[in-house]
Amino acid sequence: MTRPRIRVAAYVIRHRAAPELLVFDHVAMPEAGTQVPAGGVQSREGLQEAALREVAEETGLLTATVVRQIAVEDKPHPDTGQPRRTGFFYLRTPADTPDAWEHHVYGDGGDAGLTFACRFLPLPLEQPLADDQDAWLGRIDPRWTTVTGNGQ
Repeated sequence: MTRPRIRVAAYVIRHRAAPELLVFDHVAMPEAGTQVPAGGVQSREGLQEAALREVAEETGLLTATVVRQIAVEDKPHPDTGQPRRTGFFYLRTPADTPDAWEHHVYGDGGDAGLTFACRFLPLPLEQPLADDQDAWLGRIDPRWTTVTGNGQ
């Protein structure tokens, strides 16, 4: 059996009048859908450290802090079918974090050279995120479960 790729995903929450979730879109690839910061855990890297690194790499945000891990999901990659295990983390960022910005990814990772349009969306979300990344928001607060039109 193939060992799963170990990954993390970060729910970065900003509290203002209502709680808001940090998301981003690929500027050059809108078909990738709206996502939260997520990616692989590097060798000898802790899960919380990986979550903070992914937030910084994909959004440029350096003010997030980890609150806790909320879920572990075993789910194959949507395109390759390869096994992956993702730890979902709840993070907070200050209320004065900007509403929206574009972040250009530097370095030598798989996202290098991409530009991400980052923004906060009010919770609960009105639409699911790409690859159902929003599936565990209700573990932070049941009121944050994504609103859908299909009776869920």
